[in-house]
Amino acid sequence: MRQRPLALMQDSMADYEPAMERMKDLVLERQRDERPDTLWLLSHPPVFTIGLRTPMAHLPDPARGVPVVRTSRGGQLTYHGPGQLVGYLIVKLDEDEGIVDYVREVELRLVEALGKLGVPAERRDTPPGSELLTGVWTTTGRKIVSIGMRQSRRVTSHGFALNVDGDMEPWQWAVACGMPDVDMTSVKRELGAASMDDVRDAVRAAFEVRA
Repeated sequence: MRQRPLALMQDSMADYEPAMERMKDLVLERQRDERPDTLWLLSHPPVFTIGLRTPMAHLPDPARGVPVVRTSRGGQLTYHGPGQLVGYLIVKLDEDEGIVDYVREVELRLVEALGKLGVPAERRDTPPGSELLTGVWTTTGRKIVSIGMRQSRRVTSHGFALNVDGDMEPWQWAVACGMPDVDMTSVKRELGAASMDDVRDAVRAAFEVRA
């Protein structure tokens, strides 16, 4: 894995759609080399987000009262809410890299972070003809990190969502990640307790955040 130290932005909680507008500005700045490669850590109020290929049948019942927002990222439906650490990655890829290469790097860095927290985890290769297995799973088969990214003029956007200690019930209201049988989990579920500060520290270290 190549060295790729990142600058850090942090917020505790930010509404999803204003955050997407801010991310567009960050991407433009990186394309113009006006900012370094950046990791933006934050959380969102409850919202379901859907990728470009998400079937309508996978969406939650509107009676649940949680907004559904279409995004420009890859991947299928995911849920964001309090107790989840979201990381947006604004990174200029090298000439010999594609977005799939970088997603694999992100998976491995998050496996490292989870390992330091005491959660054995792994990335998975997608069997031919199957739904993309992008993300990170515990070694017991539960999905703990969702990943959806895109690139524009070699600069990445969107990123990952790592479940820390939030309410997991909303995941049951829709088809997460395009996989009806996926078992979503969190650091708290795996360890019995979780600290958002500890998770942020582990993620920062895994992504070589500059001091």
